[in-house]
Amino acid sequence: MSSRILVISKGAAFMTDALAKNLQKSGFEANIVEPDIALIEKQRKTTDIYIIYAGNFVFESADVLVYLKDICAEEEKLMCVIGYTKEIDGILSIIPASVIAHRFERPFDMKLLIAELKNLSAADEERKKGKHILLVDDDLTFLKMMQGWLSMKYNVTITRSGMQAITYIANHTPDLILLDYDMPITSGPQVMEMIRSEHNAAEIPIIFLTGKSDRESVMTVMALKPQGYLLKNMEKEEIIGNIDHFFETRKWKNI
Repeated sequence: MSSRILVISKGAAFMTDALAKNLQKSGFEANIVEPDIALIEKQRKTTDIYIIYAGNFVFESADVLVYLKDICAEEEKLMCVIGYTKEIDGILSIIPASVIAHRFERPFDMKLLIAELKNLSAADEERKKGKHILLVDDDLTFLKMMQGWLSMKYNVTITRSGMQAITYIANHTPDLILLDYDMPITSGPQVMEMIRSEHNAAEIPIIFLTGKSDRESVMTVMALKPQGYLLKNMEKEEIIGNIDHFFETRKWKNI
């Protein structure tokens, strides 16, 4: 899966266009945006790596730098900077070096820059791959489909009933449980209540992934305070995007 890069720059159109084209040729998705918080925010959910292509604006845009520092630290996004020594020092006066994944001093070698970004992207994918998701659903076809979707980024285990899930988490602690609502013998809400009653499993995040969208079902589940509620008929990108967002922020945007 290609990383999505947002290049933040002002007044360097020729250089940033060349950078974006080289990134795209190398398999990245790349966009360019002015150093404006509102414009960056619009692409926040679809960005994996931020590149600050520095110029004089870094000395006039402290609010933008603080904003980038905060979202990269909170959401574990990658940030790189390109610039002359004075410009990079200006950025470092606001953004700690620990937040910046790599610094490229101008003039830079495009091939080396691309190679380093590929290394950073691969390492980030491996970090995400370390997350373990437990899927619980009685529909084997749906389980296999979801496993295929999510295995590109996460370690995935599937179980076909609530009791199988309970047995599994007695000896394992997944980072997230995706739980169906309507299952035979033990329903999703019952499974969640059982998990929450287990001391060693009570803190495992649970997101319902179900076809039940009626108000009564939703209210029943939300009363149990899960970390989220997704519908099976959502698009692949939307389901994966919501899961990515949860892991990045440990927050659920609908709660």
